Amino acid sequence: MTNGSTLGAPGGSPVRTHKTYCRICTAYCGLEVDVADERIVGLRGDPKDPLSGGYSCIKGRQLAHQQAGPNRLRGAQKRCADGGFETIESRQALREIGDRLASIRAEYGPRAIGSYSGTAAYSNSGLLPLIRAWHKGIGSCSNYSTMTIDQPSKIVAVARQGVWGAGPHSFASADVIMSVGNNPLVSGLTLPGGIPGTNPVKTLEDARRRGLKLICVDPRRSEVARRSDIHLQLRPGEDATLLAGMLRIILDEELHDREFCAEHTEGIDELKAALVGFTPDYVEQRSGVSRPQLFEAAQLFAAGPRGCVSSGTGPDMGPHPSLSEHLISCLNGVCGRYNREGEVIPNPGVLGAPIPRPAQVIAPELLPATLQLGGEEKSRFRDLSRMFDEMPTTTLADEILTPGQEQIRALIVTGGNPAVAVPDSARMLKALESLELLVTIDISLTETAKRSDYVLAAKHSLEREDLTEFMDLFYEVPYSHFTKAVVDPGFDTLEDWEPFVAWADRLDGKIELAGGEVPLDQPLSKLDLLKLNLPATRVPLDTIRDVNGGKIFEEVAAVAAPAIPGLEALLQLAPAGVCDELREVRCEDFLDARSRFSHLLICRRMKMVLNSVGQDFPDSQKQASTNPAWMNEKDVAALGLEAGDVIEIESEVDRILAVVAATDEVEPGVISMAHCWGRPDGGKPGAKSGSNTAQLLSPEREWDPITGMARMTAVPVNVRPADD
Repeated sequence: MTNGSTLGAPGGSPVRTHKTYCRICTAYCGLEVDVADERIVGLRGDPKDPLSGGYSCIKGRQLAHQQAGPNRLRGAQKRCADGGFETIESRQALREIGDRLASIRAEYGPRAIGSYSGTAAYSNSGLLPLIRAWHKGIGSCSNYSTMTIDQPSKIVAVARQGVWGAGPHSFASADVIMSVGNNPLVSGLTLPGGIPGTNPVKTLEDARRRGLKLICVDPRRSEVARRSDIHLQLRPGEDATLLAGMLRIILDEELHDREFCAEHTEGIDELKAALVGFTPDYVEQRSGVSRPQLFEAAQLFAAGPRGCVSSGTGPDMGPHPSLSEHLISCLNGVCGRYNREGEVIPNPGVLGAPIPRPAQVIAPELLPATLQLGGEEKSRFRDLSRMFDEMPTTTLADEILTPGQEQIRALIVTGGNPAVAVPDSARMLKALESLELLVTIDISLTETAKRSDYVLAAKHSLEREDLTEFMDLFYEVPYSHFTKAVVDPGFDTLEDWEPFVAWADRLDGKIELAGGEVPLDQPLSKLDLLKLNLPATRVPLDTIRDVNGGKIFEEVAAVAAPAIPGLEALLQLAPAGVCDELREVRCEDFLDARSRFSHLLICRRMKMVLNSVGQDFPDSQKQASTNPAWMNEKDVAALGLEAGDVIEIESEVDRILAVVAATDEVEPGVISMAHCWGRPDGGKPGAKSGSNTAQLLSPEREWDPITGMARMTAVPVNVRPADD
């Protein structure tokens, strides 16, 4: 939709229109915002934005409510002796928190101070690099984020296989696209070579008209699936099985790019040997995808000649996530779906350094630290290592609750809500309530904030400068947008990064970014911070800032450069562990869970919310005031239920109540629900808070040995009508 909201200007007040962009999800749609007397009186999609073209979603059109609604924090809060909150001046809160952090570090050591960054932190430009640098500066490795409870296996695939320097084929140039467990038409997520999340329906329909073929792998008939040429509606949790079967067909029928594989890959014979057991008949029996459809999809993708496989949270939250992501990378690798020397790279990155993009493999050890596995610091639990320069979030509760020299005693949460987002919410809640110091930086009192010792009121996205930094390399074109703050309501608020600068000074630490140290003894603007974080860009930040709105910088386009001598490397198709895990999957008793449980619970996205953001938006509540359990109509009837009735969903970990909704999007035996709803201690299923699926999950029962990821989709459950 392109319509906007108009709230009405105060009588006689002049109205100023600002161009900015939405930061709820990573689509970053361009917006026009009307402001009078520092109050938003109108908001709509920007029709002149070269990417979104006036499109905005239901979430973005309610930013004014988020910025000035009744739940907005207008100042810092401090826990009182009676358990409630009292207002405190932000600078005083920073001093008190800094003193307590210093005391905790002196008693327990630097690793006792941790942080957790949520989804909103990724859209606050410059924040995450600063937090990583802050941790290094105070000597703590206890840095956590949603990355390791979302899609860390994508990093594993890169770190094990290597990267093609010139990048994958673009969506715009593709003949065929395969989307695995991703729904950018709702989530807005853009990944290299995948369906762009900006104005996604129009973008996909335009591509289909030019001849693009779309293969969708999803256990639900999602919005993407309904627009696909082939929908592989697999049984939940069988991504690795299906992908292995497709690879076997492509290699057995010699549909792969033999020349590319011979020159740029290693381990193809070992991979083929490990795939032997994944025959079309076996894959059909286990995944539910018919043999003819499996062949049709494999042959269509291999025919290309251009195209890409990309994925979302679906395969990454299910069983064998690192294996699934590796097999996705292998499909691109064996089919040679990469830009070759001399081909145009439409977007080498507006904000990256002006260095060549060579048509060759870049070895894992030459990648940035955020794309490597391991390191000196390790979790105290399950022998897990750092990744993305962070510790695995599924161990956070254990790191807080388990005594020892490196036990976390203070946690700073910014832009996130771990009380409902982290698997096994009961244990996470116990951990949060056991801390000596819990600080939340947010715009409202989330379930995590309600349990905090201090809550620092953060600036709303429309109240701060920002840059489309996170998406810079993911765009199909060299687009960038620097936005100024569009409104200043005069609240006692802080930018999320400001407290870390204040506490670095108090802890005698330092914050070293790519362009130098952050000054701790003088004021720092957001632009100054971004320049320290991005010291060498293809387009100067001042130039981007001076554009009124988003812009495509055509001059940035480049061509794939020749290979750099001395950097010879090969894409690793069978790195250590992959073939062994393939054989383990082949030997699994996949019929056992089907006999002991009635259903498989899968994750989904919802148009009106992003995780826990938007659940209190008025228009969102009109569409879905709770988190229903979507079940096949036949299952609903078999249980003697009707839509709106309450069911009990029980996993091996816990049980929850949920409201039934009937659909034909899932097959019998499947339930579809969203994460990050509800209260961590439960609640009535019909209430606005919805049902909390994190109660059903546990990282200690089933987890990926590399990332620590808990099984968060394809979760075996039993379903029954709830007792009256």
